[in-house]
Amino acid sequence: MGKPVVLQLGDDIRWNHELYAKFNDHFEVKRSYSMSRPEFIRALKERKFGDFFATYRPFWNTGGEMGNWDEELISMLPDSCKVYASAGAGFDWVDTAALAKKGVVYCNAAAACTESVADAALWLIISSFRLFSWSAMAARSLDADQFIDANKNLAPVSLNPKGHTLGIIGFGQIGRRTAEKAYLALNMKILYHDIVRMPRELENVSKATYHKNMDTLLAESDCLVVATPFSGETLLNASLMSKMKKGSRLVNIARGKLLDEAALVDALKRGQLSAAGLDVHFNEPHVNKELGQMKNVEIMSHNAGASLDSHIGFERLGMENIISFLQNGKAVTPVNQHLVGKASVSKL
Repeated sequence: MGKPVVLQLGDDIRWNHELYAKFNDHFEVKRSYSMSRPEFIRALKERKFGDFFATYRPFWNTGGEMGNWDEELISMLPDSCKVYASAGAGFDWVDTAALAKKGVVYCNAAAACTESVADAALWLIISSFRLFSWSAMAARSLDADQFIDANKNLAPVSLNPKGHTLGIIGFGQIGRRTAEKAYLALNMKILYHDIVRMPRELENVSKATYHKNMDTLLAESDCLVVATPFSGETLLNASLMSKMKKGSRLVNIARGKLLDEAALVDALKRGQLSAAGLDVHFNEPHVNKELGQMKNVEIMSHNAGASLDSHIGFERLGMENIISFLQNGKAVTPVNQHLVGKASVSKL
């Protein structure tokens, strides 16, 4: 029998060439490069790639030209496909439940960008307390009056994060690393909310306190960080924002659609929230015009995880997931393994 086939989506490998050589020892790699959705569907129907064992997408900004991986695409995968390893932390573009039903384990690469996203979260936390966005906008305007305005008036409305309470929604790798940095570097008190409580040893690193009820977390946090995957529904709407501590801050490093942006604008205008820091936006690449003009809102272009270190890690981790799955029947960073079930795994 020949080597198992891996379908690689997108561009050539750029960094991990030694591992890629090992990867090719294990697998026959077939390429789709950057097909449009109609082209990709036709290729799957015509079985152009054969009975491939795995799908590998090493970069988040290439290889996804076919659009969302919904039931239409997933239903066309051959029964031989058992694992899908992709770059990036978020997986709102792929129906992981449909993949599981098909018997495919989906693996993301959040572990590779954890440090980068947590660093960005720290920047947004600091900026939301110190209002550095106001200062930067004034300086970049090259207008002396705006410079003087920021220079004279920013101090009375900015605070040091030290001693304040940081609430985190989603205490996965990125949430925990953000907590560690905020606790160790900024001396902040850490609270968190998640579906389940983390083991005590994970809490102890940042002395984090678990809140089963999100309402109490909102009421006690001076700054709230959203670090949870997007499940298809808005997480923070007007009702929940009204429960946040008066004058608190909101940071989003997860997905833009987790926040009701109209409610966020209103909360900032009313003073319910004093500032916000956003790496992600509801309608990317379009930024909410009102948020973009606010002095107390720091905004980025979905760059929190975008470092060279992350990209090298994305590329490497995808290959490691597929090799591990071939050898042990277990992926390194599975997302939907709990949905696949023992019956599907036993077929390997």
